[in-house]
Amino acid sequence: MITITRLSTEHRAEWQRLWQGYQAFYRETIDEATTERSWQRLGDPHEPMFAFVALIDGKVVGIVHALYHRSTWTQGDDCYLQDLFTDPAHRNRGVGRALIEAVYREARQHGAASVYWLTHETNATGIALYGKVASRTGFIQFRHEL
Repeated sequence: MITITRLSTEHRAEWQRLWQGYQAFYRETIDEATTERSWQRLGDPHEPMFAFVALIDGKVVGIVHALYHRSTWTQGDDCYLQDLFTDPAHRNRGVGRALIEAVYREARQHGAASVYWLTHETNATGIALYGKVASRTGFIQFRHEL
């Protein structure tokens, strides 16, 4: 059985492990100062960011981070689901879907207009799940690092 709960200080070590796994999956390295700042923001109730963890038998097996922001397209905030990761040993058990649904519930309670996210085009497993729980918009992302 999967239990979803808000990220808390007791989850730090397992969150760190999964956060590093997420970075490895995308072949990215986020410096320690940014990771620490993100951890602080995720735990601060005054920040527009929030996070959930998925537990199976009391062990953290998945994480999701999301944040609210204003939009010129809607009156309510939009919710950007920024990071979603499931421990590889627990994939295909409904963890990702349960975390997405937790974000949906939270965003609905917040009065958000929508929840959206991005994934890499090579993430075939993720794309298969996302097509079941959301609509594909057809937008292509462009980015310029500063």
